[in-house]
Amino acid sequence: MFRRRWRWLVAAILLVSLAGDVPAQSQATPYQYIRAGNTADAIGVTPRGGYALMGGGTDLDEAFQWLCDRASGGDLLVLRAHGTDAYNPYIQKLCKMNSVATLILPSREAAMDPFAAKKINTASVLFIAGGDQANYINFWMGTPVQTALNDAIHRGVPIGGTSAGLAVLGEYAYSAQGDKPDDKDLDSKTVLANPFHPRVILVHGFLTIPTLQNIITDSHFVKRDRMGRLIGFLARLNAEDKRPLDERRTGIRGIGIDERTAILLKPDGSGIVVGKGSAYLVQLTGDSVLTPGKPLTQREVWVQKLAPDDTVDLYVWQGGKRRFMLSVESGALSPPQHNGSYE
Repeated sequence: MFRRRWRWLVAAILLVSLAGDVPAQSQATPYQYIRAGNTADAIGVTPRGGYALMGGGTDLDEAFQWLCDRASGGDLLVLRAHGTDAYNPYIQKLCKMNSVATLILPSREAAMDPFAAKKINTASVLFIAGGDQANYINFWMGTPVQTALNDAIHRGVPIGGTSAGLAVLGEYAYSAQGDKPDDKDLDSKTVLANPFHPRVILVHGFLTIPTLQNIITDSHFVKRDRMGRLIGFLARLNAEDKRPLDERRTGIRGIGIDERTAILLKPDGSGIVVGKGSAYLVQLTGDSVLTPGKPLTQREVWVQKLAPDDTVDLYVWQGGKRRFMLSVESGALSPPQHNGSYE
């Protein structure tokens, strides 16, 4: 009898020690935290800053491997508002990390829980999954989660995002807060017909990544024909920009990224395109005719198209070898997308 009790006690102690910092999940817990790998956080890890801008669709191994490399084998944290821990086994196969964990924060209550900020503060690399960016803005903005994310960025913790996760990386973001559950994707036609459409809600300053200042990002770019909507977003943002003239000489600019494509950026703004598609640097240089309820006219939209392996420097706004001009006349993009290209 004594031996049985002793074995039970040893087993209980082992279970407690293995649990580490992982809280018991219950119906009362406003978040979900699922961790794979070592239960104790890595010690003495010095990550190198960097930003993986992923355009959505099938996940890109190269982008995750790049993020992991910059984390020096520490702890990777996936952030979501809804979903599963499906990224954990995928990333574990790609990378030799101390741990890979998913933290699901589906409400403001969850984002206010001290555990959420604690896990962000101890992560060596962060990744914001796809989904609905309205949830990220509604649930996380103005909470300790937003503060912890920006603190991590400023400490040099690398961060990436795909699809909705990409949408919130720039200084400006299309928040999708005006969308209803049964709405279709906000398309270029709708935005160009009225850049002040109720669904065009643009937010500022969710994340403060120095390399992405004065920038709005968009994903699924060619597949969902989003060049026109990005131009509409830029026309609105530049018209409403209230900063002093010397602070907005270049204006607010846009980056569009295709599915299965990523831009991998160092903190100095230099980077490279990887994947299967293209990335686009978009800047308005001509006059706009912008009136609420009326179609947009926008002249001189300069575009730089980047192919895989092309380099980019965001601080001088140069990348790739292909440059061309678009325009919008009474809500019609010219030239329109043709055979999967805007050239």
